Amino acid sequence: MTGSRTRTIFLDVDGTYADHGTVPEVHADAVRAARAAGHRVLLCTGRPVSMLPDPLLAAGFDGIVASAGAYVSLGGQVVADVRFPDDLATRVRHVLDEHDVAYLLEAPEAVYGPVGVDDRLAARGSAAPREILDILRMPGDLAAVRFAKISYFGARVPIATLRGLFGPEIGVLPSSYALDAGDTAGEIHLAHVHKAVGIEAVVDHLGLDRADVVAVGDGHNDLEMLAYAGTAVAVEAAPAPLLAEADLVVPGPAGGGVARAFERLGLLGTASIAGETA
Repeated sequence: MTGSRTRTIFLDVDGTYADHGTVPEVHADAVRAARAAGHRVLLCTGRPVSMLPDPLLAAGFDGIVASAGAYVSLGGQVVADVRFPDDLATRVRHVLDEHDVAYLLEAPEAVYGPVGVDDRLAARGSAAPREILDILRMPGDLAAVRFAKISYFGARVPIATLRGLFGPEIGVLPSSYALDAGDTAGEIHLAHVHKAVGIEAVVDHLGLDRADVVAVGDGHNDLEMLAYAGTAVAVEAAPAPLLAEADLVVPGPAGGGVARAFERLGLLGTASIAGETA
């Protein structure tokens, strides 16, 4: 139980707060109840803010950590906006083009890709997320695009090979988004930027105590944020390293895991969520 302490809660989106973009009502109710009880709740996602449609935000949030820690906004104020330096951006695009990897350059204002990437997405049928196609831009020349992160799919080379080609300044993780399974898809980021960096920006900006941070996640890109948080919550299907960091393990969205975590941690005040009373 949290007692009277005010907590600041960071929720991963895909596989944690939402299931393929759909938020269970019990999760939205839990967010509303926690905020009504005086706690802060922020999304902490690998998605860029351009890929956060209104239904994902409908419950109301105190801020957003997006692009896996590269972008932070609080109450509409942008606190951090880190993008790839031009030299690294050029190097990464060259490697991906050379190996015919489909990719999306993720920025706060839109998602950009090479000409034809829409067809490669569409060829995936129902696996092509609509929220990507709706905001995708293909300007032809991507040299001027400044982006925070890259999602890629359809790779014929494994993640380990790409890591070696990019060099130590670039990190590569398995995809946390439903673009592909296994070693054919991933997320490319600046090696020194991850979700805990974005959370720390919030902590510093608001003058918070790290011990009062609660983080909830399920994917590879959630490891640093769970390690950073005062209270770490993992979804039960998460990779083993996340489960090892967790103070609490809960079901995924289908099992109302976020609501269960909030109830177990005493974050709901006097509210009742789906028959559970805090």
